[in-house]
Amino acid sequence: MDRRTFVTGLAALPLGPGLQTPPNRLIVDAMGELRMDYAPALIRDMLASGLDGITITLCDPKPEGDEALALATDSLLAHDRFLAAHPEFFVRATSVADLDRARGSGKLAVFYLFQNTTQFGTALDRIDLFHRMGLRSCQLTYNTRNQVGVGCWEAGGLTPFGREAIARMNDVRMLIDLSHANMTTMQEAIEASRAPVIISHTACMAVHSNRRNTTDENLRLLARRGGVVGICQMRPFLTPKKTDNLAAYFDHLLHAIRVAGPEHVAIGSDRDHRVIELTPEYLAELKREEGSQVKDDELPYFIAELNGPRRMEVVAEGLRARHVPSRDVDLIMGENVRRLYRAVIG
Repeated sequence: MDRRTFVTGLAALPLGPGLQTPPNRLIVDAMGELRMDYAPALIRDMLASGLDGITITLCDPKPEGDEALALATDSLLAHDRFLAAHPEFFVRATSVADLDRARGSGKLAVFYLFQNTTQFGTALDRIDLFHRMGLRSCQLTYNTRNQVGVGCWEAGGLTPFGREAIARMNDVRMLIDLSHANMTTMQEAIEASRAPVIISHTACMAVHSNRRNTTDENLRLLARRGGVVGICQMRPFLTPKKTDNLAAYFDHLLHAIRVAGPEHVAIGSDRDHRVIELTPEYLAELKREEGSQVKDDELPYFIAELNGPRRMEVVAEGLRARHVPSRDVDLIMGENVRRLYRAVIG
């Protein structure tokens, strides 16, 4: 029984109008959500979409100091327990071999990401420690300044310690993620790293100006050094339009393909897999998690057609409808991430 037969049996749910189940291609989300309270039916629907692998954020990236270290450690161990409790769905992934094994058995390969380096403090040995615990990628910064460099809300660049951290991450084969970095830190980190890097969830500054987005100059530099950019599905980063806005997502994807080349573009949704409704309960949950970062006038964060667990089918079909060659669709939907992971983490 091949994967497509397996996952179709898990969740034989109808697709939207005009959609076809995509070919048996590799599908990887370079950064998406996997919550430990997801119901089995939702996980089955994620698998039914063809999703083979996902890199997930383990914890809130905003704490600093001892709180950041404790939270990062506890969250990693909690995710270990969660994945181990559901072997029917998940493979805890630390290598491309794990991704291939998960795909062969109709399961989801789950890679770990921290969205900040605050849990390392200024102790390079903590990079080694978290790598031994299973961490395979880490953002250098979140939105503000830390010991390594500067995020997208502030001005500045890579610090001397940041260069040491990059060298140590290269040494242990931990993938460097430059999402949330400002453009100076991003440029300097791409140039400093001996290995290719990823910007796992961003969009294109040239298409829509937002401080979380990436300039064409850095997209070209990333590609020249062998890296990959994941185009996110966070609506405020893509377009000011709050409805009838799916085309904007593909505008960013097609721009990234033109600028960086199809060999360097991926999907990094940065989105929940639940079907989100802006209920009072959901808004309270969002504000508990994100605090003052949530601005009511920026909601919704989602694009309606990408709001739910089967969004990868919408993306693949949308690329095909826009005459992206099938080979390039395969690269963007998963093969580029697989190639980068093999080169960097093994």
